[in-house]
Amino acid sequence: MMKEDSGNRPDALQTVFHYHQVTKHHFQGHARGPGYLDWATQPNPFRRCEGARLVPLEKIPPTDEPLYDDAFVQGRIPPVLVNVQSISQLFYDSLAISAWKSIGETSWALRVNPSSGNLHPTEGYLICGPIDGLCDTPMVCHYAPKEHGLEVRAEFGLGLWQKLCVRFPTDTFLVGLTSIHWREAWKYGQRAYRYCQHDAGHAIGAISVAAAGLGWQTTILDDLGTDELALLMGTLRDHDAEPEEPDVLMAVVPCEAGTNERGLPEDHVLAFESLDWRGTPNQLSPSHVQWGMDEPAEATRKPRGLRRYEPFQDPPTPWSLDVRPVSLRKMIRQRRSAVAMDGETRIDRETFYRILQKTLAIPGNIPFSTLPWKPHLHLAIFVHRVDDLPTGLYFLVRDRSQKTALEGALTQAGRWRRPLGCPDELELYCLIEADARQAAQQVSCFQEIASEGCFSLGMIAEYEDPLKRYGPWFYRRLFWEAGVIGQVLYLEAEAAGIRSTGIGCYFDDPMHEVLGLRDRTYQDLYHFTIGGPVEDTRLTTLPSYPDE
Repeated sequence: MMKEDSGNRPDALQTVFHYHQVTKHHFQGHARGPGYLDWATQPNPFRRCEGARLVPLEKIPPTDEPLYDDAFVQGRIPPVLVNVQSISQLFYDSLAISAWKSIGETSWALRVNPSSGNLHPTEGYLICGPIDGLCDTPMVCHYAPKEHGLEVRAEFGLGLWQKLCVRFPTDTFLVGLTSIHWREAWKYGQRAYRYCQHDAGHAIGAISVAAAGLGWQTTILDDLGTDELALLMGTLRDHDAEPEEPDVLMAVVPCEAGTNERGLPEDHVLAFESLDWRGTPNQLSPSHVQWGMDEPAEATRKPRGLRRYEPFQDPPTPWSLDVRPVSLRKMIRQRRSAVAMDGETRIDRETFYRILQKTLAIPGNIPFSTLPWKPHLHLAIFVHRVDDLPTGLYFLVRDRSQKTALEGALTQAGRWRRPLGCPDELELYCLIEADARQAAQQVSCFQEIASEGCFSLGMIAEYEDPLKRYGPWFYRRLFWEAGVIGQVLYLEAEAAGIRSTGIGCYFDDPMHEVLGLRDRTYQDLYHFTIGGPVEDTRLTTLPSYPDE
């Protein structure tokens, strides 16, 4: 059954504004949540489709090449052929299990793509034509990370596939993402919808980087509506298990030319409704608590087509960074979320600048080339331990056309000063020179991890105007952009020999007060911290898969 298109409903935008406001954490109290963990209803972290055929994928250990820095520049790595090995590599480097951790009798999986609370609401899908060694006929598959395999949900004729992808280069295939909101709501309650969107953004970034390591390009098919995504991935089928909300579909193009296409022919998308869908999703919990996930999900569903995004008027000029002898796939698979920082580790100024440069959306800069809209997020940075850089509050403007508006909005800032040695293409400014550790810790729910690293930051989004300009469905995309930035920060920390973690618990309005933001023109959407990690020696690390 098709769901109501809420993308242009007049009350949908107010629903989004209301949801965001009531899910803010405050010094006086947190957003509505369970307050404890009901272990009897803990969701199964792995969705399986019972009755669907499982096609195993290959597990390919990380090699020294391709080099990490080459993967972030479009065209540096020549494209490989699309076959069972490269498809296996793509999922192994983006959505697979990276390790198991255990303590006593308890064990849990870590994945390549990070997730709030390691709860993993994001599910992955493959829609493809015939692929050498994998399939002889087009199919829709659900990715099963525990098995590292593809569950075949539907097969269809070659003619439909050719009509569906007629405007795309040869061997293009599609990767989709959905969210099971209950997985996050079980622990985080009403605020969980935000975290699901963070995680979708992390997965978009992870897939984009993994594809770049194969010389492939990814682009979001953002002309498609939410209902069309549900048809293509088969999530509209009736079942009693927890529902999956369609988020995004990406075209993966295995050639240097890439594509400017943003949609698929509507009549051929509709044909997916009548396919012979197989498999029944498993139920993840025996019972559930309703935390209001349906309201923001319905309000942010996207209609087909879109008003064209504003062009990125003055993007930073592309530049060349030194290529370090660091393996891309080793960084991808060793990525971890730090649980504590040592309060001692320092980085040099050049490393700090390099990390920030990687977060800029310049032409050909992966993974931001996957996003079809201009940057809407900027970074408010608490600098703690960076050599030759004064401690204090800094601000990175990721879209320089917003600089004047930001200067007017950040009323707590002093004179905007360029720090010493800052590259010309980096719009970084020191706003307040002071010990920022206490402020960083306070606004991140009093967590020491925000003050004990080299630096921490809040992602500040241009908020009200793009939601009014494009529609309430753009709310999700602001969080996706935050997740993509976060994925880059995770990988950059690993490449620099340190570690990072996302911080979903922060005090929204107190962070605004630190900056002097007085209305909803800009909003804080995500926090991050980077520094020297403290390892928990009680934990044992086990291989990601038994046969490795």
